[in-house]
Amino acid sequence: MSQSRFNAIDAIMHRTEFDTEYVSFPSENISSFFGSNVFNDESMKSYLAEDAYLNVKATIQSGGKLSMELADIVADAMKKWAMDKGATHYAHWFQPWTGRTAEKHDSFFTLEGQNAIEKFEGKELAQQEPDGSSFPGGGLRSTFEARGYTAWDPSSPAFIIEIGDGKTLCIPTILVTYGGEALDFKLPLLRSLTALEEAALPVAKWFEPDATKIITTLGWEQEYFLIDEALFNARPDLMMTGRTIIGKHSPRGQQLEDHYFGSIPDRVFNYMRDLETECHKLGIPVRTRHNEVAPAQYELAPMYEEANIAVDHNQLLMDVMERVAKRHKLKVLFHEKPFAGVNGSGKHNNWSLATNTGKVLLAPGSNPAKNLSFLTFFINTIMAVSEHADLLRASIASISNDHRLGANEAPPAIVSVFIGHGLTEVLDEIESGKASKSEVKKVMDLISKIPNLIQDNTDRNRTSPFAFTGNKFEIRMAGSSANCAAPITALSTMMANQLTKFRAEVEADVKKTGDREQSIFKILQSYVKKSKKIRFEGDNYSDDWKKEAAKRGLNNLASSPDALGAYISKSTIDLCKKTGVFSEKELHAHYEAMIDGYNHKMMIESRTLEELCLNYVMPAASEFQTNLLNNLQGLKNIGQDAKKVASYQVEMVERISTLMNKLHATGKKMSKAREQVLKYTASPERAEAFCQKVKPLMDEIREYCDDLELIVDDRIWPLIKYRELLFMR
Repeated sequence: MSQSRFNAIDAIMHRTEFDTEYVSFPSENISSFFGSNVFNDESMKSYLAEDAYLNVKATIQSGGKLSMELADIVADAMKKWAMDKGATHYAHWFQPWTGRTAEKHDSFFTLEGQNAIEKFEGKELAQQEPDGSSFPGGGLRSTFEARGYTAWDPSSPAFIIEIGDGKTLCIPTILVTYGGEALDFKLPLLRSLTALEEAALPVAKWFEPDATKIITTLGWEQEYFLIDEALFNARPDLMMTGRTIIGKHSPRGQQLEDHYFGSIPDRVFNYMRDLETECHKLGIPVRTRHNEVAPAQYELAPMYEEANIAVDHNQLLMDVMERVAKRHKLKVLFHEKPFAGVNGSGKHNNWSLATNTGKVLLAPGSNPAKNLSFLTFFINTIMAVSEHADLLRASIASISNDHRLGANEAPPAIVSVFIGHGLTEVLDEIESGKASKSEVKKVMDLISKIPNLIQDNTDRNRTSPFAFTGNKFEIRMAGSSANCAAPITALSTMMANQLTKFRAEVEADVKKTGDREQSIFKILQSYVKKSKKIRFEGDNYSDDWKKEAAKRGLNNLASSPDALGAYISKSTIDLCKKTGVFSEKELHAHYEAMIDGYNHKMMIESRTLEELCLNYVMPAASEFQTNLLNNLQGLKNIGQDAKKVASYQVEMVERISTLMNKLHATGKKMSKAREQVLKYTASPERAEAFCQKVKPLMDEIREYCDDLELIVDDRIWPLIKYRELLFMR
């Protein structure tokens, strides 16, 4: 019965440093090999003629399209560089709505007549055709309409993936249907960044006339759990769903608070070093590593990059993390809540704006003009979130993140903005001030007297979903398995619309006042008043906040089926039409794909739970109960009164019977409820039924299973326990 559990434990107990694939860590400085597997600026200079290099750089920087003639030149140079590195194949690398990346490999090798050659032309670089119908499409494509296209994104550099001795050139691309609709996360992201730049640049030029480009920056923080692969393989629920669907809490979890920032275990440290080496070769600028709060939980974070590249790097990172883990006989868990009772894993998205002149638009300056610039972008961001909070919530919605939100330091589902005491005072001053130049200067002087205001103005409110943290806003709601593109697309889209509206209002008022500074302050003052409802500085976990949020008109969209509806709300449709980020058809498709994903995962989880009950929990409980009954029978055979001399055995027999009966009855209810769910033909109704009718029964079943785990003989219990998952290295 419990053979797999104890085999796994035995495997870990006998692990040696030679039990993993040998890893040779580079002895040279990181800077000497950073980006060595990336077709970066240095590589382009080496493999392209000077005029071609300059043309390519100019095209990429301007966001224009490469001519096919220039694409042919780039493709040939890219092929030569990749082959010099040992690559034999190339692949268009893209990000479908599955949440992870996809790729189809083709060889450089081809035949021309009787001659075997290696060839890679601009047409292969620029476009490929995958099977568009086999990816989540939300109804955009049918099986008999399979054609889709991947198209090269020149703004994100190509790279080489090494798997064993094999090397493949990977080209970042978008994925679209035959009709050009987005089937991925990346195309909407690129559209949103373009829309934001077009809206932000005219406003930024009021304060920074030399600016010619707006750069959206992103710094993500990747949290994850790391466990031995033997433990993972002995837990069917981890294998099937990424989380432990059942499992009694360990007596010791994170309550001693000794894991956070503690000494990194040797085995994990070697994994981290190996991972960092692979990341650095791929140009992923990871810099920070540490233990997280929960046992077996860790984090790594990079330097900030342009948002598009940062998103690509995070998606690539998750793939590399899993590949490297295999070398160390480890398994990475990206699920937001793989273990109940301890912290879940997030992926904080730190979002900011900068100009090509080096000015960070969400940082304060040392004089009034720069401070007014900061206030402009700071207040407009708050206003944008206030207007479209539900869309931001929808962008981080998933079945796995539902388990994390609102528990153990993760923010709740109510979207609010935390800015800290110091900036709250500033906004209160603006709100109460008069719309005159003197008042503008008064507020600016208030800020300039506190030059370090933004760097050290707040405590870190871990309960806040959206917090200002220095010179950036942090989306703390995003889950560890998420694609960063989704929340960054949502935030950039609403900010683009907000800045467009702000500029129009200011320019209209300037015609009346003739004073831009006064008009800016007047409009900002109105925004401070309108967006005040979204600002909250307290404990987002408290019941009082839930009541207060409801009074303010803020939605508490606790489940993904509720939250995802924001994608097809009139507000979002109008927003995306104005900015051009999504068409209405694409929004409905994206919504359907996300809802379908929720339904599929709920089905997998409920079926997995059913198997665990029938194949593991019930047999183990029955076996232990039989042992107890045999013991009682033995006592009776020697003339003992079992109720007097064996009260424990009697009590346990009755308790096991009660729990097994409840487990059996609730399991049948869950199975029947799942069958009823399948009768719904519309995905949203099916998702709502899963959430309201199946999920509560799953939670009830877990309680019975966990109670049985507590009392069944440890030698009989077949599933790896929490103490083993969290503490065995």
